Amino acid sequence: MRILVLDTPDGQLQPLIKAFESATRQNDIVEAVNSADRIMKKLTAGLPWDLLVMDYELGDGQTGGEHILSDIREIGPDMPIAVVADHGDVDIASRAIQAGASDFLVRTGDLANRVATLLKKIRPHLNLLNHNRILREQNMILQAATSDRYRIIGESSQMLAVIDKVRRVATIPRPVLIIGERGTGKELIARAIHTASGEADRPMVVINCAAFTDSLLETELFGHERGAFTGADNQAYGKFEVAGNGTLFLDEIGNMSLSFQRKILRVVEYGTFTRVGGSSEIQVNTRIVAATNSDLKQLIRDGRFLHDLYDRLSFEVIEVPPLRQREGDIAILARHFLNEFMKEIPSLSGKHLSQAALDLLKTYKYPGNIRELKNIIERSAYRDTTNEITPEDLGLLPEKQPEIKGNTFYEKVEVFQKRLITDALATAGGNQARAARTIGLSYHQFRYFLKKYGGPQIVGATG
Repeated sequence: MRILVLDTPDGQLQPLIKAFESATRQNDIVEAVNSADRIMKKLTAGLPWDLLVMDYELGDGQTGGEHILSDIREIGPDMPIAVVADHGDVDIASRAIQAGASDFLVRTGDLANRVATLLKKIRPHLNLLNHNRILREQNMILQAATSDRYRIIGESSQMLAVIDKVRRVATIPRPVLIIGERGTGKELIARAIHTASGEADRPMVVINCAAFTDSLLETELFGHERGAFTGADNQAYGKFEVAGNGTLFLDEIGNMSLSFQRKILRVVEYGTFTRVGGSSEIQVNTRIVAATNSDLKQLIRDGRFLHDLYDRLSFEVIEVPPLRQREGDIAILARHFLNEFMKEIPSLSGKHLSQAALDLLKTYKYPGNIRELKNIIERSAYRDTTNEITPEDLGLLPEKQPEIKGNTFYEKVEVFQKRLITDALATAGGNQARAARTIGLSYHQFRYFLKKYGGPQIVGATG
C-alpha cells in the first residue's frame, strides 16, 4: 500500500504519520509532503497512491482542506481519501464527506487503534480497485478484438479442413496447438477459435514468447509482487490474470527455454501459478492456444522441447498449410487484399489485377506466405500508375540478364569468360591473385585468360 500524507509546514500531523508507519506492513510506503502543490505533483506523476490523508481544517496551513479536497477529486475521483480533524465534530465530518472524503478520522487520543481500523477497512476497497483495473484492461482488449472482423479468407479444400477443425474444437475447453510456417495466419486461426468458442465476450490476450528473455517472460505471464526485484515498486498482474476465463495465445512457443517450459507445464496441467516474488498460488481457468513455426517433434528428439508439454498442449493440433499449397486461394486472397487496401486509401480506388498478374502470382512460392502476399499486393497498388496492376507492378519478375554477344555457342562462352575475368579484376582492385581466388582459378590460369582476352594490364598489380 502507498500512503501519501499532507502535513502542515509546522508538522502538526507527525504523530499521525508515525501511527501509520507503525500500523502498515513491511512493504507499505508512507510519505509526507507539506504543500498542496506537492500533493498535486505527487498524484499526477509516477506510481499511483492507494490512500491520501489530510487534515480537513488545517489543509496545508495556507489553503483550506475543502479547497484542496475539491482539486484532488478532479484528478482522482475514485482515490480513497481519509480526512482527519483534532476532535470528533459531526458537522466537520459531514462537510468533509460531502466534499469527497472517503473516511473521517480523529487524530487525537488512541491513534494506533484508529489507524489500524482504518487500514483494515480500506484494504478490501483497494483490492476491489485492483480488480476493476483488470476489468478495464480486459474491456480494452475486448473492444480491440471486436473492432475488426477476423475472417478466414479462402475456399481451398486445405483451408476448409482447417475451418472444420476450428469449429469442432472451439467449444471444447482444452489447449490447442497451431503449427505452420511464418505468415500463414496462425494468430488468425487462434482468434477464430476464441470467437467460435461461445465465450467471445471474454478477453483474448496475445503474447509473443520469442520477444522476451525467460525472466521478462515470467513477469509478463505471471506478474510480480511489489519488491520482487529492483524497480518492482508495486504489484503487477500477468497475462494469465488479465486473460482470466478467456483465451491466452502463446505465439512462438518453440522458442521457450526448457526451464521455462517446465513452469508453463504446471499452469497448463493444474491451472495454478505464483507471481514472481510471491508465495501463494493463484488459480486461473484460462484457455491456452499455442502456436509455432518450429518442428516441435524434432525439437523433442533434440532434447530442446518437453514431451510432456507437447502432450498437454496438443489436445488438438491444427496445421495451417502454406499458401503455395492452398489450391485456388491465391487469387481470392489477392483480390481481397487489394479491395481492403483501396478502402483504406481511397485515392488508389478503381484498380484491378490483370490476368497476367494473377497468373504470375499463382506461380510464386511465397516464403513469407499470406503476409508476403498482402505486402506484394499493397506495394503493387501503390506502384501502379494506371487502373490495371500488371506483372511489372508486382515486382516478382526476374531481373533481365544482359545479352551475351556472339553468334555461336563457343563465341558466347568466350565473351562470358572475358566478362568474368574483367569483373573479377575490377572487384579485386587490380590484385590478380585475389581476383583469381574469387572465381576459383589458380593464379597462372587467371594470367592465361587475362593475356588471352587482352584484359586491362593494371599498373602496379600484384601477384
